[in-house]
Amino acid sequence: MPDLSRLLEDPLAHRALEALVRAETRVTRRLAHELERRGVSATGFSMLVVLHSAGGAVELRLLRQRLGLSKANATEVVRTLESRGYVNRIPSIRNRRALVITITSGGEGLLEEAFPGHARRVADAFTPLDEEEKRELTRLCRKLDRAA
Repeated sequence: MPDLSRLLEDPLAHRALEALVRAETRVTRRLAHELERRGVSATGFSMLVVLHSAGGAVELRLLRQRLGLSKANATEVVRTLESRGYVNRIPSIRNRRALVITITSGGEGLLEEAFPGHARRVADAFTPLDEEEKRELTRLCRKLDRAA
């Protein structure tokens, strides 16, 4: 078997990727645990937050873009949220082929119950970083996102 480390064009990039993936996995796993106890995935919760922030209704296409989801993934998350009574799907008035996703009173209730604890856990997850480090992490992640 060949020595894979010799094949790496940029070993530092690979170490950065490994560190990024490991940190993302640990942080999101910790944050997702409590949400999953409430019967909603982290992605589903994020979808509810976006819907609430947007006034309660967003076209599925825009929701997908905002959250960076594939069509299949977004459809599955919406289907699950709908089956639990957190959202409704309605045809768009402007575009018959588009769907608008609306948050229900059940979805609003879940946010009201879960968001304060979730916000606290997010803050706790980032306590190892000072304010400048949080800004720098945000800047670097956005830079990587734009380049992808």
